[in-house]
Amino acid sequence: MQRVLNRHHYFIHPRDTMFKKLIATLLALFAAAAFAAVDANKASQAELEGVKGIGPAIATKIIDERKKGAFKSWDDMVERVKGVGDGNAAKFSTAGLTVNGTAFKGAAAAPAKAEPAKPATPAVAAAPAAKAEAKAMSADEKKAAAKKEIEDKKAAKAKEADDAKKAKADKAAAAKKDGKDAKPAAAAASAPAKK
Repeated sequence: MQRVLNRHHYFIHPRDTMFKKLIATLLALFAAAAFAAVDANKASQAELEGVKGIGPAIATKIIDERKKGAFKSWDDMVERVKGVGDGNAAKFSTAGLTVNGTAFKGAAAAPAKAEPAKPATPAVAAAPAAKAEAKAMSADEKKAAAKKEIEDKKAAKAKEADDAKKAKADKAAAAKKDGKDAKPAAAAASAPAKK
């Protein structure tokens, strides 16, 4: 049997290289398992806390709500677990949390620009009633209702923007009219009185 030498003149047996490949493969599998998705319906407290952004308090809330019944969807989990809104759900999903094996398909993780507070509208008052109806709807109906709600919000924003433009134009027209009326009066006041 012939010896195999490397450049340092150490004996390398073919079995040793096979062993190194096996170890490398096992390490790769363990690394992949470490970053595997964690299902909210099956995970332990420690597994939930292993997801970035979930601490002991939220993990406990998830487990307590799960004891009452498995989460049917992300919407169900967001509704039942206080402290998990659409924004956090998106963050948890990108960090590896799933509900029934599905990732969150809702709002983006990046928050939108904050807008100044506006007076309450009737649509906001109807929100609790919409949530109660959403519980009784199927998944397709929920998607359709959510889409309609988004379209209604866009329409309301567009109407507010149009109203604001009209108010601004009316104000500018009134200021322009007042400016024209003020000029002749100012000219008459500054002109010497004719006798």
